Amino acid sequence: MTSANDDRTLLIVGSYTAASDGRGEGIGTFRRDARTGELTPVGSLALDSPSWLTPHPTLPVLYAVNETAEGAITAMAVAEDGTLSALNSLPTGGADPCHLSVTPDGRFLLCANYSGGSLATFALGPDGVPTVRTALVQHEGNGPNAERQEAAHVHMAVVDETGTLVSAVDLGTDEIRSYRLGEEGELIPVSVSTLPAGTGPRQLVRRPGTSHAYVVGELAASLVTVREEPPGTFAVENSVPATLEPGGENLPAQLVLHGDRLFLSNRGPEKITEFTFDGVAVADHGTGEWPRHFSIVGEHVYVAAQSSGAIQAYERETWRLIGTYPVGSPAFVGLWPH
Repeated sequence: MTSANDDRTLLIVGSYTAASDGRGEGIGTFRRDARTGELTPVGSLALDSPSWLTPHPTLPVLYAVNETAEGAITAMAVAEDGTLSALNSLPTGGADPCHLSVTPDGRFLLCANYSGGSLATFALGPDGVPTVRTALVQHEGNGPNAERQEAAHVHMAVVDETGTLVSAVDLGTDEIRSYRLGEEGELIPVSVSTLPAGTGPRQLVRRPGTSHAYVVGELAASLVTVREEPPGTFAVENSVPATLEPGGENLPAQLVLHGDRLFLSNRGPEKITEFTFDGVAVADHGTGEWPRHFSIVGEHVYVAAQSSGAIQAYERETWRLIGTYPVGSPAFVGLWPH
């Protein structure tokens, strides 16, 4: 199997399909040349709007949300040659699931239902296949943005390194709700942390080895630094604009911690902004239209430019565009780690 240190690694791309007014076909796999950054298509699988993908920690199994009004997750086997085959699919219990995470021990899969405003847990069998939904927690509430915060909208479910604490980021209620994950996959409430009204939290990324974490404020176009003390409880320390040149429409999306920097994609300005851990913006890097998701892999950056209909490859050191690969409505691009 490939790894990040091989000369050729595998990238997985998920797209919005006609099921949610997108132009994509589902999931595509690309072989990456680690030296040049070039991508070569190797496989595909037709699937309804797999807008977020996540791998099993040890097995060659990939999980996708199906971001549709019905809401489902799909598990797939990934062969060594990069081809995909569907294993099973289960309903999530809420509309428009948009994020997944797997516990480090590979026993449970967490799913954020955006329009449904709920958080679901699924048990995974020893083969990595989801067997049953073990919990479904419904959030309630709203926020000051009448259009986007009319109800709860769970956007991300983050599992801590112990695999026992789940923090759900709710864009609709300006909250982070934390739960203890029980032995049978039940979700037991731990705490509710409130962010400034209108923040519209989209993502939460912990800084390893510290009590600090960072929140993407999609509606406030901000990067928020929080301190997590005790575990699962978050207090705001700082909030800064999401780009060096704030103003105009901006819906920040994907946050990546890499080395000693944070990288945040901004839809509208069409930039990926680079920050220090202190929340100081140091550079804006141009991208294609609507950079919904991106990944830093080795010496290259791969951007899912949703409105451009392409995956763009950049040289990380110079941010020079080195390749454009047509993909309809790409929503996710990530490294296959196995």
